Amino acid sequence: MLNEKQSKEVIELCQKLVRIQSYSGEEKQVGETLKEYFEQNGFDEVKIDSYGNVIGIMKGKRPGKKLLFDGHIDTVPVINEEKWTHAPFGAQIVDKKIYGRGTSDMKGAVAAMACAVAKFSKECDKDFAGELYVAGVVHEECFEGVAARSISEFVKPDYVIIGEASNLNLKIGQRGRAEIVVETFGVPAHSASPEKGINAVYAMSHVINAIREIEPPKHPILGKGILELTDIKSSPYPGASVVPEYCRVTYDRRLLVGETKVSVLEPIQKRLNELMESDDKLKAKVSYATGHETCYTGNSISGERFFPGWLFSKEEDFIENVLGELKDMGFQPEITQYNFCTNGSHYAGEAGIKTIGMGPSDEKLAHTIDEYVEVEQLTKVTECYCGIMKALLK
Repeated sequence: MLNEKQSKEVIELCQKLVRIQSYSGEEKQVGETLKEYFEQNGFDEVKIDSYGNVIGIMKGKRPGKKLLFDGHIDTVPVINEEKWTHAPFGAQIVDKKIYGRGTSDMKGAVAAMACAVAKFSKECDKDFAGELYVAGVVHEECFEGVAARSISEFVKPDYVIIGEASNLNLKIGQRGRAEIVVETFGVPAHSASPEKGINAVYAMSHVINAIREIEPPKHPILGKGILELTDIKSSPYPGASVVPEYCRVTYDRRLLVGETKVSVLEPIQKRLNELMESDDKLKAKVSYATGHETCYTGNSISGERFFPGWLFSKEEDFIENVLGELKDMGFQPEITQYNFCTNGSHYAGEAGIKTIGMGPSDEKLAHTIDEYVEVEQLTKVTECYCGIMKALLK
């Protein structure tokens, strides 16, 4: 159990982080605040990498496993601030809840991770076997798992704990996510003489109908793959009496375990090939969207928007060990899966590192107006993180 001083510490650190606006690419100040906490609370080293990820390092007196706590420090923007009942960067405590952007997603968990590692190490005087890392990760809201690649390359962890909201339940998997771009190419013409051109939007309408017939795969635990159109754009825009020569649509594709970049695009490419064979005027292309952003360090971060799914078995030793320890502490977590994408797409999906998720708050509070984290969940998850360290560093 946390004592009064320890509870106050995690609450105040959460409030301090939330009061700093840190949209993706603007995380410098919140990173410096986290760095300051690491330096003042016995961490052996603090590393800031080229992306601006902040990593606190705590080493035990004996060699052992490397355990990484992962929590992103960027947030989505606040839209329509006037609709918030409580100031989005005020971190006010009302009815035993801390309100503000990032409380649930996920500065509350970051604060709990940092405080848990400090508490665990202090109480045993660092007499444990292994190394503990707490990572404040940048640009997660743009690229799940891209900035995390730099962290795992540096740490090379044996275990990763994702701090995304889980209502204090254990998460052992998630669907991944891909953004798929389909393009059609036409021939421009004056709209008064459309027969002289090829309308790329009409071509795209046939493509969209063909893609709607594709049945994405299903998984007995993770559910449906899902392939949903999310936007459509034509060019030139506005048309100004011009037949559009280009059209682009984007699809959100939720990924299941074992799916690859090739296997996901294959059925779409097959449909496009069939359409182009039957209509020699149709020109279409499918690919993955790519993103490019600038980090607060001035370096660029970019990546193809393909973030794999992952899933571990309940019977894995490391999961059973964590579950057993938490139950011995009086907690009763359910074993479930995240319904959204996390940095686990890299750690577990790409790198195959043993990964679990646990965080305070409810998943549905992420990105919402009047986002909050319950004080009780914040203090309890700090205790849970101590139990996870005990279980995995045996």
